[in-house]
Amino acid sequence: MMSHRVTVRFEGGGSGVEELSWGQRELWEAMRRQHSWMPMGYALPVPAGTTVDDAVAQLRFMMGRYQSMRTRVRRDPDGHDRQVVAASGEIDLEVVDAADDEDPAAVAESVRQRFCEADHDFARDWPVRMAVVRHRGVPTHQVVILCHLVSDGFGALVIVREIEDLDLVHGRKPVPPVTALEPMAQARWEASPAGQREHAAVLRRWEGMLRTIPARRFPGPADPREPRYWQVRLDSPATLLAVRAIRERTTVDTSSILLALFVVAWARVARVSPVVTRVISSNRFRRGMADSVSPITHTGLCAIDLGDITFDEALTRVHRRAMAAYRYAYYDPRALDALVAEVSAERGEEIDLSCFFNDRRLGTREVTEAPPPSDPAEVTDALGRSRLRWESQDKPVERLFATINDGEDTLDYELFADTHHVSPADMEACVRGMEALAVEAAFDPSVRVLEKVTS
Repeated sequence: MMSHRVTVRFEGGGSGVEELSWGQRELWEAMRRQHSWMPMGYALPVPAGTTVDDAVAQLRFMMGRYQSMRTRVRRDPDGHDRQVVAASGEIDLEVVDAADDEDPAAVAESVRQRFCEADHDFARDWPVRMAVVRHRGVPTHQVVILCHLVSDGFGALVIVREIEDLDLVHGRKPVPPVTALEPMAQARWEASPAGQREHAAVLRRWEGMLRTIPARRFPGPADPREPRYWQVRLDSPATLLAVRAIRERTTVDTSSILLALFVVAWARVARVSPVVTRVISSNRFRRGMADSVSPITHTGLCAIDLGDITFDEALTRVHRRAMAAYRYAYYDPRALDALVAEVSAERGEEIDLSCFFNDRRLGTREVTEAPPPSDPAEVTDALGRSRLRWESQDKPVERLFATINDGEDTLDYELFADTHHVSPADMEACVRGMEALAVEAAFDPSVRVLEKVTS
């Protein structure tokens, strides 16, 4: 394997210095907690006929069109970290030539890992790393890694969609203007009177909930492990089929169904009600943000009481609470942290908000909502194809973080947890419980949740 670099010159509209936007600051603080620059991206095959010039054009387009891709961070003398957007610059495209006897897909994956593992200098490095892998002189794969500080999954989809729609090499299609608020404009709006009024309303909502929810989320360190942080992942074709059946029967969206499965399963494992979790909101429903490339995801706070009710009734509650939580999921994380500390001090106990749920499916939501199974046996028969996997690490994560991932012909969900607060046994019981509950409730609206839940 050999490589060389092609220097790509770019320029774009908009430059200057602003405070970090709320979305950027949310990720900035997460990066500090997790000791990671949170790289995200892919190593994928390219269409036949793709050239290095095509990759150069894509990289130049990304850097020029999106202020996010020209954003770096600096620490000013007043102690503030601020975003700095450049008007122009240069960036390298790496061209990697796989040896004749090497698998180009494996080479691309090794480049992806190298990009992700390399240190990132926020003040000097551009937030994009791109490479093209060639095999016997022909491009076969492309690797793209973005720093999470400048985009999120939904923002990355905007970039991919626009690149696919345009003929970047030959310029045969006009490039439409950017209509979404970009990060500097977001920061200015957030500091404006209108932004501050909205922010005050959001904090009032959070304060009301912080004063009433139980302070503790987890029973305690029942089985602490080393490495401390564990991940359990379940690929469940049966859950995929069951969720389709529940959607057909209830007409509730699949994201709410999956959140309800998690809430009930965790309530049964931890024997708690209400269940309090922070749900990740894309915030793309807000004005000027539908096509934003910037990171604008925040968390809304959900508290769901599970009394003597059926799963369908729990699903209705979850859906309503989630919709309200998304509405109040746009804020300055510094102000929220201060509010949590203030209310915790007044209550005389720390309010633990470290339980999260994130439905990050980007490419398979429509697959999940495909035609449902008509025979219950089709769902139960799929249970034998489930696959459970474990990993552990020393890198910090939140105390409990449930994630729904894109999966092919399966429902792929995982739990990350701090075993000093959540035991591996409880982690497995939760993901297995989600699967079992989905299968049980697929065709039966009378399934109840109370029997294994105590307030």
